[in-house]
Amino acid sequence: MRTVTRRITLRRADLEGSVCPVPEEVAEVLQDRDPVMVVLEHRVKGITPTREVFEAALEQDIGWQFTGIAWPTGIQAGMFVTISWQQGRDAVVVRTKVLEDPLRIDGVNYYHEYDPKAVTRDFDPRPSNRGQVLKAIRKLGRVFDDGSVVFPEEALAKQAGLGRGQKGAFLLKNAVEQLIREGYITRVAGSVDAGGHPSYPEVDGEEQVDLLFYAPLVDPAPHPSEPDDDEDGEHQDRREHWVKGFIRKLPPGAQPSEKQMAAYQRALDNAETDENLEPGYTFVKKHHRHG
Repeated sequence: MRTVTRRITLRRADLEGSVCPVPEEVAEVLQDRDPVMVVLEHRVKGITPTREVFEAALEQDIGWQFTGIAWPTGIQAGMFVTISWQQGRDAVVVRTKVLEDPLRIDGVNYYHEYDPKAVTRDFDPRPSNRGQVLKAIRKLGRVFDDGSVVFPEEALAKQAGLGRGQKGAFLLKNAVEQLIREGYITRVAGSVDAGGHPSYPEVDGEEQVDLLFYAPLVDPAPHPSEPDDDEDGEHQDRREHWVKGFIRKLPPGAQPSEKQMAAYQRALDNAETDENLEPGYTFVKKHHRHG
């Protein structure tokens, strides 16, 4: 009995368009069916099992996709789903897979397995100058397997959408410096090739430039049954607030500055943190975050 099982990544456009990408092998055996019964099996916050059934249409756009999938709250951009079809069965089954330990990525809780690259790319901030800059870095930079990104700083003026001339340069400078203060990005020395593609560390023979390095802040998330007053991801509706000091990843080979080490030691002395500062990480001190 033939069984086809494939894992795919859900993108923001899939969730907003109520569609689910379909692997070619599944589409080949189902393209003559209309409708296709799609069963979604999902655990809300990784705990409560749910099962929803959709009468979907199989359509071909750039690739094959099921339409008419009303994704429930809690299915997030970047999450993996497994699509399974078994010969002789009427329905296609779509399943999420629960993480053994829930994670918080830049203030957003994830209870299911996800693709770090897709989570970085599908970032959708609230409207703000700093949000536009961070979005440009995350969507257009060179992304690595862990979701970290490098982006040429000189290219931001054209991509961040903050305007031209002195005013645009002023807004961009302020937004970049704010993101650095808040620990979202770090300025590093790298290079770009003839096509403008960045490399870090720098590559011999390429033009040396300043790069902005973003790394997702990944922490354990509280258990779903525990109160969670700290979730304040970029898309959350939060006003100005204080952010306690935290540990954040540095680019490969980089070390924290003396100033950052001093801030970490003060935080330890004042019992503001009990985290170990491992090699390759830095400490971002307590600061005021704007929205």
